[in-house]
Amino acid sequence: MGKTLTLCATIGLLLASLAAPGMAEDGAKPPSNAEKTARAVPSADPHVHNGICALEGASTHDKYAFVFFYRDQDARTAQRLTVFKGALEKIADRADSLVVRVDDPSERDVVDRFKVRTAPMPFVLVVAPNGAVVRSYRMAFSEQLLMDSFASPGMEKALKSLQDGKMTFLCIQNDSTKLDAEAMKGVNEFKSDPKYAETTEVVTIDPSDAAEAPFLKNLKVDPKTTEAVTVLLAPPGKTVATFKGATDKKVLLASVTNATKKKPCCPDKKGGCAPKKKGK
Repeated sequence: MGKTLTLCATIGLLLASLAAPGMAEDGAKPPSNAEKTARAVPSADPHVHNGICALEGASTHDKYAFVFFYRDQDARTAQRLTVFKGALEKIADRADSLVVRVDDPSERDVVDRFKVRTAPMPFVLVVAPNGAVVRSYRMAFSEQLLMDSFASPGMEKALKSLQDGKMTFLCIQNDSTKLDAEAMKGVNEFKSDPKYAETTEVVTIDPSDAAEAPFLKNLKVDPKTTEAVTVLLAPPGKTVATFKGATDKKVLLASVTNATKKKPCCPDKKGGCAPKKKGK
């Protein structure tokens, strides 16, 4: 990792030296009003460049990365960037900010990684230290909304697993819940099956952890549950089934099979699927 960061730092300095053609030199004409307006989004700022390296740096320091993608240097972009910077200044101890122009060739890697080249701009992604995208904003956003964008540890792990294309078991239990071992039995057998081992992830969540309360609410799981609860999720984030107490491998397999079955198709004139008619 040390070599990678050194390389990133070197690239950053190189980009900074090459990205300053718009800066006034001694004897140069002062910038026009149009040029000043075009600089509302500081694309020549060395901290803007090399998004992949910046993401690696944030992850290394166990910090979030808030990425502001933009294309046009217009008034709307400038206004949203002001809000973005205002929020990030208040959470700088927990998050790093990145500003990326999507048509900048030096940022191709980070733009392609998140597949945002054709997204409506400006566009903000919130990336957890483990690389999971936990929030995205395409519309106007407030400072408070950005400041409230952090996810719980369990949600971070679950989203990372799902974004990696894996079936994900959320095992919600602690020392106070009953049937913990019985709940893990079917999950462990499923995970140990060579057919599913590489495409399955198991995430354990303590229901008494207050940080996990919003996530459990979204999953419709009572944080005061007295029995172990297992939630099976499928990419990109579909809840396949929820089990209370013991789990069985055969039942889990059946749930996965049913979730991946293609729905019956009624071909339309164009060769696609038409809505099924009532009474059919």
